Amino acid sequence: MEKTIGCVVMAAGNARRFGENKLMAALDGRTLIERALDAVPASLFSDVVVVTQFDGIAALAEGRGFRCVRNERPEDGLSRTVRLGVEALRHCDGILFMVSDQPLLSRGAVVRVAERWREQPERIVGLGHEGKRGNPCLFPREFFPELRKLEGDQGGSAVIRAHPEKLLLVETDREELTDVDTKTALDALKETGG
Repeated sequence: MEKTIGCVVMAAGNARRFGENKLMAALDGRTLIERALDAVPASLFSDVVVVTQFDGIAALAEGRGFRCVRNERPEDGLSRTVRLGVEALRHCDGILFMVSDQPLLSRGAVVRVAERWREQPERIVGLGHEGKRGNPCLFPREFFPELRKLEGDQGGSAVIRAHPEKLLLVETDREELTDVDTKTALDALKETGG
């Protein structure tokens, strides 16, 4: 029987460095959250959950048929979003975690991560470039307990650092891993025709 994969789109952060809800900022006429949701190959996943504190993002997610999980305490850090995602998808064999601030991430890259994991479902599979890990990352069920124990601003990286031998990277272009943490970073992407 084929293993089931769930997808968590993490869209709950306060974006303090950006100064406002960066996920509603636009690049080439589409907001960062729209770009993130467009990169989700929904048919690959048994369930897609968008973890957010924002009504507008919840509405966008539900409009695409994705399940919304509310993070009412984003100030607790990234770990809370991860824990909420794991709890919502605990029935899956693996969970792929996507950030929402990589506007150049393609659906094809997400598909490659999922396909590689299906070939080696005991591994943590992440997208990377020349040996440097990025997002998304897909974790098998054996790591769900550790993901649930994360605290503060810890994310899946803490689990990966504890098990480096389990990590398998899928190569992609550096641009796909570019994240937007500041308005300056977004402006730089606009200038390069991102």
